[in-house]
Amino acid sequence: QVQLTESGGGLVQTGDSLRLSCAANGRTFSSYTVAWFRQAPGKERECVSAISWNGGRAYYVDSVKGRFTISRDNAKNTVYLQMNSLRPEDTAIYYCAATIGGGTYSTPSLYHYWGQGTQVTVSS
Repeated sequence: QVQLTESGGGLVQTGDSLRLSCAANGRTFSSYTVAWFRQAPGKERECVSAISWNGGRAYYVDSVKGRFTISRDNAKNTVYLQMNSLRPEDTAIYYCAATIGGGTYSTPSLYHYWGQGTQVTVSS
């Protein structure tokens, strides 16, 4: 069982940066693929980024490539999402999710554990 807690969201202006954190309990967190999803009102949940268990592979949705960076510190049981050059269209609730596996999956149904989410709002 893994429990995930997101933090770092907030209200920022266009062009600003935020760093989201996903802290996990559980002794085997280093075995999990972890992803960041987001969901805006009226839209489907979208995988923003995912990172493999050892950080060796990462996935980014096209709209955030070059602006967002995912990383993890397994010693601290934490995954980060550094978000730069934020845009109003990045506004959403951001969720951290984890699953066992070696890939960087972008399909929500493949993830077994979810956090409660953190709100990111980017004003124009």
